[in-house]
Amino acid sequence: MTAVSTALAKDFAGMPVRRWILDLSASALLIAVSIVGFWPTFAGPSYLPAAIGALFLGLAIAAVATWRRWGILIVAGLTVAVYFVLGGALALPHTAILGVIPSLETLEKLAVGTVTAWKQLLTTVAPVSGTDGHFLVPFLLTLVITVLTASLALRLPQVAWALLPAGVMLMLVIALGTPEPAFPVLQGLVFAVLATAWLALRQLWAPHNAAVSVSEVDPSRAAHMRLRRLLAGVAVLAVAGGAGIATSAIAAPVQPRHVFRDVIIPPFNIRDYPSPLQAFRKNVRDEAGDTLFTVNGLPKGARMRIAVMDQYDGMVYNVTDGGADSSSAFTPIRANMSPDAEGIPVTLQVEIDEYRGVWVPDAGQVSQIDFSGGRADELRRSTYYNTATGTAVATSKLAEGDSYTVDTVIPNEFDDTQLADVGFGTVPLPKQSNVPEELTSLAAETVSGAESPIEQVRALETFLADGGFFSHGLEGEVLSRAGHTAERITTLIGGDQMIGDDEQYSVAMALLAREVGIPARVVMGFYPDEEQAGDAVFEATGDNVHAWVEVNFEGLGWLTFNPTPPEDKVPNDQNTKPKVDPKPQVLQPPPPPQEPVDLPPTLPDDRKGDDETLNILGIIGTILVIGGISLSILALLASPFIVIGAWKAAKRRSRRAAARTSDRISGGWDELTDRAVDYGARLAPGGTRSEEAAAVVATLAVPRVTDLAQRADAEVFGPTDPTPEDVDAFWSEVDTIVGGLGAEAGFWKRTKARLSLRSLLGGSAISNGLQGLRDAATARVRREPGTIESSTTTPSAPESETP
Repeated sequence: MTAVSTALAKDFAGMPVRRWILDLSASALLIAVSIVGFWPTFAGPSYLPAAIGALFLGLAIAAVATWRRWGILIVAGLTVAVYFVLGGALALPHTAILGVIPSLETLEKLAVGTVTAWKQLLTTVAPVSGTDGHFLVPFLLTLVITVLTASLALRLPQVAWALLPAGVMLMLVIALGTPEPAFPVLQGLVFAVLATAWLALRQLWAPHNAAVSVSEVDPSRAAHMRLRRLLAGVAVLAVAGGAGIATSAIAAPVQPRHVFRDVIIPPFNIRDYPSPLQAFRKNVRDEAGDTLFTVNGLPKGARMRIAVMDQYDGMVYNVTDGGADSSSAFTPIRANMSPDAEGIPVTLQVEIDEYRGVWVPDAGQVSQIDFSGGRADELRRSTYYNTATGTAVATSKLAEGDSYTVDTVIPNEFDDTQLADVGFGTVPLPKQSNVPEELTSLAAETVSGAESPIEQVRALETFLADGGFFSHGLEGEVLSRAGHTAERITTLIGGDQMIGDDEQYSVAMALLAREVGIPARVVMGFYPDEEQAGDAVFEATGDNVHAWVEVNFEGLGWLTFNPTPPEDKVPNDQNTKPKVDPKPQVLQPPPPPQEPVDLPPTLPDDRKGDDETLNILGIIGTILVIGGISLSILALLASPFIVIGAWKAAKRRSRRAAARTSDRISGGWDELTDRAVDYGARLAPGGTRSEEAAAVVATLAVPRVTDLAQRADAEVFGPTDPTPEDVDAFWSEVDTIVGGLGAEAGFWKRTKARLSLRSLLGGSAISNGLQGLRDAATARVRREPGTIESSTTTPSAPESETP
């Protein structure tokens, strides 16, 4: 026997060296097969440093712990330590000092990310970006599963136990991924072959077979037994490989596989908000001289977009109530939102002044939106973006002092010569309804002489811009009614003179275009006058609000058209609307055939059958159970965070969703006092809200609490129940104050407050209970006939709680 073979035969911590090499190598390869499944989620290899780094760290932890014969608690503690020490460098390098040393922000994101990173990954449209913290998922999952797999392989005689966590990871990567798999056949085949080979080699290298040791039999017979085992292993591998290929070929699903993304929907619906086009005339009338927002860096010819609308119902132009790729498909903002954009890259700095609303002004095809200022985190969490329309919405609403940076690409401009041979694009658009009947014949008549798509669009644009007159209908101007209902558009088209502004003309052109198969939509936004175009700073006012039309051309995207007449073209008694000359002596050719516009599919009925619901729930439940087992060690260590956080979250939800609105107000105050107690405030049991506010101010120096206490008393003890809007405003104020407590505290103080049990087991619990009894009694009095609700005066509250 050579020196090398002698060394390999020696034991290392009770096991042969070749056993160590086999188990660690097999564990690494099986985990690597699963790691590949994250490729579509990140659209490339950007996540591999985090995942592969976690793989080697997990192997090292398992090897060292087995060598030193450490128990499960030490292994778990070592895993957590490695996660916090090296997690910043591998998963959150943009938050670490010099990209390596963990900062306080890094440690906070690592701690919170164990709970929130999974939801953030699933509620962000793929491909996701690592700069948003999504590398935490492959890093944490790979680290924990590798430690489990390698530890079980090295410590247990049966390798089958080690295959369980490896298989669980493969399932979790699929469930956390996208409906489009990475390499499904290759992954399954390689995993099956590696697992079978591992089992065969471990059986081949076993010290004893079922009856007798190979080394104790005749040498010739021993060689025959080894050869038979080797051939049997090869045969098993061949059968497994062939079966895997055949099964994948036969059972390849026609439909995309179902993953967690299919059932976890971001909680946002744009149809909860009215169409901004309805407020067009109000913007012109009431905000003409107000600076709404300022933009630095807007190129000449670019426009600040507010909203894009493509569905008309006879009353209002609005975003469609559709699915993916529609104007209502808003998803949380992320990095690199428009990777395929072509044009001029620019960076815009936007400062909000008098502008109010949920629609976020932007321009072009936005790649990234970065908020700054005191509300940056709140706005980032509440802002959604639609890649199909290039519009953004902030559900927390923009307010004075907000600012943000927009990294975007301004599309190239094309003249009519370049568009001469370009056809219309095929894009999904919703069906129009309640369109005035006369628009069909008028549209066909207007475009009858056009020979190319761009000529058709120009014919409609010229018909309105040259044949119409401009008026906002304000004081001193010719009468022009606001709105864009079917009746208003009929009046615009059918009158002796076409009189209106951007609102009516943009809607009229979009409706005319859609009647002859032209893919068109209405856009509302702001852009400077000609003399201000190209200035370094653009101050958007009510005078700068506009609406225009976009038409989709094949390969070029949505191009801008302006059907509104110039503002200096005003009507008078001599002006009459020019009529289209249909040349009755010559039979007009029909409009050129257009490719049918692809309409979005009919939305499925939300009411699923029992079998389908049970099937989906069964699959989800099975995957969750298996995933819970694999992460049990980490969950055990994080259980104080989870239990306390869930307890507090449950109390908040119950308070926020109370049956009576007055109880929601009381619950908001209780939520504030609970958090104040967690940060060190001491409240006397049975105190009134004013007394509690004084105690909070004395301890934490938050003067706004006093006003909020008086407001709570006024709402609870007032003559009528507060409205849902009052409740939302009150809770918004509570969240602002609570957020300020955490912002002014250090990391460790915030962590201590989050883990504090004072608000759950003592602190303000007694005081909240007594206050709740008083509020409930007041609510009962309010509901009794002939008392508060029937009275025209406000009943007096207890002396210490008079609003």
